[in-house]
Amino acid sequence: MRTFVALEIPDWYAGEVADFVRSFGPTVEGRFTPPENYHVTLAFLGNTPEPAVRQVMDVLDELVRIATPATLTPEGLGTFGRPHDCTLWLGFQRTDELDDLAHDLRERLGVRGIPFDRKPFVPHLTLARRVQLPEGALPATGFPGRCRTARVTLYKSTLQPEGAAYQPLYTVELPDLPR
Repeated sequence: MRTFVALEIPDWYAGEVADFVRSFGPTVEGRFTPPENYHVTLAFLGNTPEPAVRQVMDVLDELVRIATPATLTPEGLGTFGRPHDCTLWLGFQRTDELDDLAHDLRERLGVRGIPFDRKPFVPHLTLARRVQLPEGALPATGFPGRCRTARVTLYKSTLQPEGAAYQPLYTVELPDLPR
C-alpha cells in the first residue's frame, strides 16, 4: 500500500488556508487540494508492505517520547515542476521543532530499514496540482496566520482519477514537553 507520514492540519487552520487559496480567484488554474487533504509531509514512504506498516506505527509511538508539537508559520509560495504544469504549495518557515521532527522520524525509519523518499525535507502544504501559473506574480495576499500542530499521522494514499484519497491508518499526539 502507498503510504506517507505527515503532520495533520487543524480544521480551523485548513479553513484559513482555503480562504487564502480562494484569493487567487480565476488567475490560477489547476486541480486544487480539498481542505480535508491538507497536511505537511514529513516522510513519503511509497509502497509499504504490511509488516513495515506496523514498524512505522512503532516509530510514531517512539516520537511521542522525544518530539514536541510544531509551529507552522507561512513564509511564501513555491512550486515543483514547470510553470505551465506544476504543483503549487504554501511553504512554512523552518524551525528546530519541524526539522527535528522530520529528522527523528526519518532516522528511526532508516534504522529499521523502512524505505522512504530521501529528498530533503521542505515544510510545505500542497495547494494545487497541474497548475498553470499566470504571467507575473501571483495575487498572494493575506497569508494565513501561524498554527501549532501536534498530530502526526501515517496515511494510506490511494490514487484516483480525481486525485489522491487519504485514509489515516495511525495517529499520535505529540505532548507539549520541554526538550
